[in-house]
Amino acid sequence: MHVVLLSLFPEALAPYLRSSILGIASEKGIARYDLVDFRDFSRDRHRTVDDRPFGGGPGMVLKPEPILDCVEWLERRHGSFHRIMLTPCGQPFTQERAGDLTEHERLLLLCGRYEGFDERIREELEWDEISIGDYVLAGGELPALVVTEAVVRLLPGVLGDERSAQEESFQTAGLLDHPHYTRPRVFRGREVPAPLLSGDHAAIARWRETQARARTRVRRPDL
Repeated sequence: MHVVLLSLFPEALAPYLRSSILGIASEKGIARYDLVDFRDFSRDRHRTVDDRPFGGGPGMVLKPEPILDCVEWLERRHGSFHRIMLTPCGQPFTQERAGDLTEHERLLLLCGRYEGFDERIREELEWDEISIGDYVLAGGELPALVVTEAVVRLLPGVLGDERSAQEESFQTAGLLDHPHYTRPRVFRGREVPAPLLSGDHAAIARWRETQARARTRVRRPDL
């Protein structure tokens, strides 16, 4: 998978893309990341990418020219991308959506800043608009990393054990994950639940499902 992130602050993204799961995916040749500063596509000597909003109001708005020129340059060079705009106005990001995105060979993630995008950026090109929650951040860099990691970790060969991506929250009947335990068997008087020590795989599976359903019912009744 080829992932391109468009950002005014690519240096903020680079270290994380080299780390942990994302770094492993890159080293294995499963994922490739390119960071592009769309300020490089500005059309004046001041490298302007934003301007005051028509109609007045606070803040600045990202101009259409640098972003559209950047996207069109990338697609001439690499072919078409599945374009993602990170915005509070987008559809909520879910585990199911992450799985859907693994079907694309190329992803392009646009990180916003300031008050938002000139609407003609949306009108000129087709975008998959994604939000990672009902709150506002200073920019789209963190959401872009969230989406990238959620997708890349699902690609075959990235995780050490493929079951890790199958037996976790939202994957089993849409439930939250069950509780996990490791050594020691007793910690500050708290013991590991007996079913997990029984060696009875059917009993363990029943216990885990019961616990997952109970946790989901309390913490996420909407699920």
